[in-house]
Amino acid sequence: MKKHLFILFALLLSVSAFSQDKKEIVKKGWNFGPLPVVGFDADLGFQYGVCCDIFNYGDGSRYPRYNYKFNVEASRYTKGSGVFRFYSDMPYVLKDTKLFFDITYFYAKKYEFFGFNGFEASVFDPYAAAEKSGYHFVNRNQFRFVGSMQRPFFNVPNLYWTAGLAYHNTQVSAIDTVKMTDYTGQTTLYEKYVASGIIKADEAAGGNTTQIRLGLVYDSRDHNSDPTTGIYAEATLVGAPDLIDRKGYGNLSFTFLWRQYIPVYQDKLTFAYRLGAQNRLAGKTPWYMINNLNTMFFQKMYTEGLGGSVTMRGVNRNGVLGEGFAFANLELRWRIIGFQFINQNWQVALNPFFDAGMVTQKFRKTEMINADDNGDFDCYSGENESLHLSAGLGLKLIMNRNLVVSVDLGKALDKRDGDKLKTFIGFNYIF
Repeated sequence: MKKHLFILFALLLSVSAFSQDKKEIVKKGWNFGPLPVVGFDADLGFQYGVCCDIFNYGDGSRYPRYNYKFNVEASRYTKGSGVFRFYSDMPYVLKDTKLFFDITYFYAKKYEFFGFNGFEASVFDPYAAAEKSGYHFVNRNQFRFVGSMQRPFFNVPNLYWTAGLAYHNTQVSAIDTVKMTDYTGQTTLYEKYVASGIIKADEAAGGNTTQIRLGLVYDSRDHNSDPTTGIYAEATLVGAPDLIDRKGYGNLSFTFLWRQYIPVYQDKLTFAYRLGAQNRLAGKTPWYMINNLNTMFFQKMYTEGLGGSVTMRGVNRNGVLGEGFAFANLELRWRIIGFQFINQNWQVALNPFFDAGMVTQKFRKTEMINADDNGDFDCYSGENESLHLSAGLGLKLIMNRNLVVSVDLGKALDKRDGDKLKTFIGFNYIF
């Protein structure tokens, strides 16, 4: 599958080499992009399904910005997970108001869990010598709703106030060793965390999380999906009152994101970077929500980290879990060539990248040390947490500056974070 996708990119490059430079087509009205979902994620497996991007460009005066966009997707991965999703991004439907909605249901028979606090967690796998191991997996299903709005802040150029609501219903259990006969007889890391009390009994199976979000956004980008210049900064205060489960897991947290796009050579070469941090300010967070990145608007389907295809490409997904974390992504985006095909504007781009991140606020470190000292199981390494690093190369096929087909190959620079070159095929830049 990966081979076929690279052949497709090569063919498009060949076609573009013979095309003449033409004036860019200005898109107007409705533009439909029904596509089969064919992707690959090293953590999830091959992806297949269907999706459709629906754009409205109005009279074309804002092109390549769209008036609004809808997306629907139904897909699954060969390692046992899947997604049903609808989202809409509507920056110009209401005057001076941007609206964003996301309704998604995720299911995963094998969802990664490597313990808490990065390098401080012992990642020893007693089944590592076996060909197949379920030690680092849980079964997780989640329903997610996010609704956000953005309006100008006292007419200050490019500055906006934001508000939103989010709801997550998360269900977690040990992997089903009856159906997954390869894992029969294995006791997973998750089960050991529950048995030792690091994961509390009243949160072990998941629960309901309601969030109220308020923030500020500064946005001077020239484009949304494929920017070449400008800054996007987001500061969000998130309150999660314990309204439904009433188990004492209400909390207050703060998320900050800074993204900048610096032109190096016209609009052909751009240096892009993202800095992010999230910390709990008060209250208690249930273990199944500490990996959620509480961003008001997002380009990627998954908003979880650290590790995996959306934060640190090449580092094990969910491999860096903590109450607070910080991360950085650096990319050099080189738009190699542009061409027109099937009445659409296309570009091919390369993006070498470097990713980094670490836990900055520990989660239940005392409980981990106590369980380790009591001989419950090997759950605390005694090592200090430090930066987790990865690097790699991406290839992008971009239609009308809005639809981005993405291939990223990344590798962790420390074997404790994963020792394989990982491939991720999907949609959009990660920021």
